[in-house]
Amino acid sequence: MAHSIEVTPIDHQTPLLRQATKDDEIEDGRKDDHLIEIKERLKLQRDKSLNQIFDERFEDLDNSSIKSTTIFKVNAAIRESNPDAYTPKIISIGPYHRKNQEFHSMEKYKLLCLRRFIRRKEGLDVESCIKQMEELKDEALKCYDDIDSDIVGKFSEILLLDGCFVVEFLRDPLIINAQWMVSQVCRDLLLLENQLPFFVLAKLHDMIKRPEDLEPDFIRMVKSALCHISPSKIPFLKSEIDGDEKKFDHLLHVVHMFCRPSEMPKTSQISNSSTRKECCNIKRFLGKNLRIFRSNKISTSNIWQYWQAPSATELYEAGASFLKLGSFEQDLMDRTTMFDIKFENGAIQIPCLVVGDSTEAFLRNLIAYEQHSTNLYPKCFLDYVDIMGQLIKSRKDVNLLRLNGIILNGLADDGEVANMFNKLGEGIVVVAGSTYYAEASRKMSQHCKKPWNQIIANLRQNYFSSPWAGASTVAAVILLILTAMQTVLAFTGGIK
Repeated sequence: MAHSIEVTPIDHQTPLLRQATKDDEIEDGRKDDHLIEIKERLKLQRDKSLNQIFDERFEDLDNSSIKSTTIFKVNAAIRESNPDAYTPKIISIGPYHRKNQEFHSMEKYKLLCLRRFIRRKEGLDVESCIKQMEELKDEALKCYDDIDSDIVGKFSEILLLDGCFVVEFLRDPLIINAQWMVSQVCRDLLLLENQLPFFVLAKLHDMIKRPEDLEPDFIRMVKSALCHISPSKIPFLKSEIDGDEKKFDHLLHVVHMFCRPSEMPKTSQISNSSTRKECCNIKRFLGKNLRIFRSNKISTSNIWQYWQAPSATELYEAGASFLKLGSFEQDLMDRTTMFDIKFENGAIQIPCLVVGDSTEAFLRNLIAYEQHSTNLYPKCFLDYVDIMGQLIKSRKDVNLLRLNGIILNGLADDGEVANMFNKLGEGIVVVAGSTYYAEASRKMSQHCKKPWNQIIANLRQNYFSSPWAGASTVAAVILLILTAMQTVLAFTGGIK
């Protein structure tokens, strides 16, 4: 059988690879142009969205206004030396420590206080109270640093529950029947991170206030309930705290106002003065290191001498005496505050200071509040910790102040008090020469540098420390003089 093969001309065969034509090249060019256009459009959209994102962030920044923050989270530099001093022990107030499970046992007390609160006045109920808190919510949120979104949704409820607890506790701390718990609650209510805006508390107090009630105003309730944990007596200065309650940030601010120095010398009014610009160019990180910035008019060595105070032991060895100012007993006529430290005529005057378990947390949180707040003046606790940290450098310094009745030590030993003051200033910045105690520091430093003071002090401490020692010293001097006179007479007689 014969096979036939059909031969197809090569010009009509289908090629294995399609040959590119000029039309194809034009089409590819159009596709490339289209892709470039898409990429450019996406890039513009991306750039636009980034601009919009940051514009929104800038707008939020303007709306929230950093300067409106008054209830701060303590920064790491301050917190790291003793984190427990800034953390509640028993109760959480406000949003910062809300999620801590350890404080949930106190929720029943908050509910009891809420029930007690709404029963104080007819017409009050939970719903109406929540509505009034809703009106304050936005303004209150601005007082805090960043808050988790899930807490923001419950913020009005937090304001009501926590606020009613605070108001009821200030009215009557005995709503908690265990004394140890009362002390811990007082401590926790004065932590910087554990605050509610004061206008919220004032609003709640006004909601239950009746014209016929004979009771102290809200500010006096704060003093009565909380100021007893201060390490020094707080005088009642009516003119200092009267006025618009909106001027206070929170409870810690109220206590700070009560604790202010009895008077501010002109040398310490440095908020906008030329003295601050010219003289105060040394910044000290207490307990850490020193940064020095040179001034055109005053040498850094002179500023350092002006600022640095000697220790209590150095003052004692230079013949300085120690006088206790005031006492911890209540005296309506006594206006002494813990800040009234003076040095006059070779004597350092220091108000009585009671050091107990809550002292460190009390001082640390007021210091942190002053350090974070740019508008708060005077920053008296920063200055106080600075001067006391210079006076107290060792156990021996604490012992000296305790023996003179200045420090009443409720801790285990004097070493703990010294350690507390040595660490209080870690992470804190003060400006040399601008402190409340700059003049006192200068006087103390000059006193210790006079050799005659050290000679007199050495004689007094070693040879006249007691009447018997003094009599013995005088007798020895008289005997020495008589012996010298006898020797001279014998020598001159022998020559004749």
